[in-house]
Amino acid sequence: MSNPYLHTEKQNLHEKVEELIKEQTSNWPLAKRNYSDLKKIESKSFGFQHCQIQVQFNPERIRSSAAKVDAKSISERPCFLCESNRPPEQNYIDLGDKYSIRINPFPIFEKHLTISLNQHVPQEIEPYFVDMLEISQLLPAFTIFYNGPKCGASAPDHFHFQAVGKNQLPVERELKNTTDIDDPTVINKDEITIQYKNSNYLRKVLVYKSSSKEKLKSYFKRTLSILKERDQDGEPMMNVLANFEENEWNLFLFPRDLQRPSQYFEKGEKQLVMSPASVEMGGLVILPREEDFEKITSNDLADIYKQVTINDLDFKKLIEKLKR
Repeated sequence: MSNPYLHTEKQNLHEKVEELIKEQTSNWPLAKRNYSDLKKIESKSFGFQHCQIQVQFNPERIRSSAAKVDAKSISERPCFLCESNRPPEQNYIDLGDKYSIRINPFPIFEKHLTISLNQHVPQEIEPYFVDMLEISQLLPAFTIFYNGPKCGASAPDHFHFQAVGKNQLPVERELKNTTDIDDPTVINKDEITIQYKNSNYLRKVLVYKSSSKEKLKSYFKRTLSILKERDQDGEPMMNVLANFEENEWNLFLFPRDLQRPSQYFEKGEKQLVMSPASVEMGGLVILPREEDFEKITSNDLADIYKQVTINDLDFKKLIEKLKR
């Protein structure tokens, strides 16, 4: 089933997405089972001084959490985002002629979409950043997120976004009105505000607010340019969230130092299979193993976030250079 979408039909897109979710979770056995199983998922919450971290036991997400994303493994498997390799039961919506919208068959949320480029090109956000903003404007009931190729993308060889219902992540609720939280301000001019959270929030995050696509594009590009000075190979490590509300965009950028924490590579009792991506940086930790869900502590979470988020010195340099 292909549902061609015309860019002028904003409400029609929302309706088509709702219809697609309903149809797929009713008629595609894999999706029907996995979305139904969300009702059985166990979760718990850890309170920290400046934030809440939710933890979810979701065994179906082992495919993503433990995905092999090294170049050799990627080259040896068929790309599951390319049209020729998709399951025949997986229907989609055409978003113009550039993207396809499908439901994620291994969901974290009741509404969980994959929005993939129709071309097989590597995960790299800069050429498609404005697309992210425009898609979030076209789907205002959703938050769009991007996982960097070394920060949680299980298909780093094929460019894609994901989308989930808005305000499902703790970071969205906690930073919804940053003026009430005494967040330090980086920029407050030229139709844009940039504020940030430091290590008191467990992970570092820049929060951009603007009604101007051009201003967001300019400051986002500037941020990437500064991050590239850290001598990382390829795209700077990051996760990005975006949504559109009250005629402005909210953009959350999480600079990273590591893809996976040391606990991921431990053996036996010391191991925790946690592979932080956008959802985890947004405050919802997905654990595919029950033993990890049972034993994880607030100290574990604090240590893992400290490892994977950008270090204090480099974040301080980033803020100083943005202020200039």
